[in-house]
Amino acid sequence: MTDETISDGPVPKHRQVRDRIVELASPGQAIPSERELMTRLGVSRGTIRKAIDGLVSDGLLVRSLGRGTFATHPRVESRLHLASFSNDMRRRGLVPSTRLLSCGRRQPPPEVAAALGLPAAGAAWRIHRVRLADDEPIAVEDGWYPADLVPDLDQHDLVNESLYEILGRDYGLWIDRAEQSLWAETADAALARLLQTPLGAPLLVFQRTSCAGTQTVEHVVSHYRGDRYQLHMSLEQPRTPE
Repeated sequence: MTDETISDGPVPKHRQVRDRIVELASPGQAIPSERELMTRLGVSRGTIRKAIDGLVSDGLLVRSLGRGTFATHPRVESRLHLASFSNDMRRRGLVPSTRLLSCGRRQPPPEVAAALGLPAAGAAWRIHRVRLADDEPIAVEDGWYPADLVPDLDQHDLVNESLYEILGRDYGLWIDRAEQSLWAETADAALARLLQTPLGAPLLVFQRTSCAGTQTVEHVVSHYRGDRYQLHMSLEQPRTPE
C-alpha cells in the first residue's frame, strides 16, 4: 500500500478515486491503466471503472478504442451573446485561427435562400471553414452570405481577418441582431476528421441567421466539439406585479 491508497470514510471510494484520477490526468495524455490504478490506489476494478465512467460521462475523459483513456482539454466557456468566433476566443485568452475549406458563389438550398430572403434564383457566397483556438479545432462553420450584398467577398482575407469585421468595414454591414437555435448531434465521418474527434463524438450545433439593421446578412450552421465548448447562461425569474 502507498500513501495514495483510498481509505474508508464519509466520501465514497469512487468519488475519492475520481478526484485522484483528475489530479493524475494531464490534458491530451492517457491516464494510468485500470490495473495500475487498482494497485496504486488499493481499490477494486469495479470502483475504478465507476470513477472512470463518471469522468467520461462528464466529458473530462474520453475513451479511444485500442489506445486507452485520455484526459480532455478544459472546455472553452462562452456566454450566449452576439460576437464573432475570433472575438469570442480572444475574450478567453485564446488565439483564434481559421482554416478555409472553400469559398464560392452558389445557389443556396431553398431553406437557406428563404432564411436570407433571396429569390429562387438568387446567389450567395458559401464559406466553409474550420475554426481553431490555440491551434486546436473547435468548430466547423458552413455559412451563406447574399452575393449581391457582398460582391467580391472571395477576394478578402477570410483566413486572417474576422469575417464580421470585413462585413462591417468594407460593406457597411455591421451585424447587430441574430436569431439562433441550438441542438445536439454526433460527429459523422467528415466532421470527425475535420474536428479531430472520434466518430460519433458529441457536438453542439448552432444555426444562426444574422442581420445588419433590417438586412439579413448571414445564415450559418456551426458544429462545435462538445468536449471543448460549453455555454453559460444567466437566468432570472420574472417579477410579477403585486
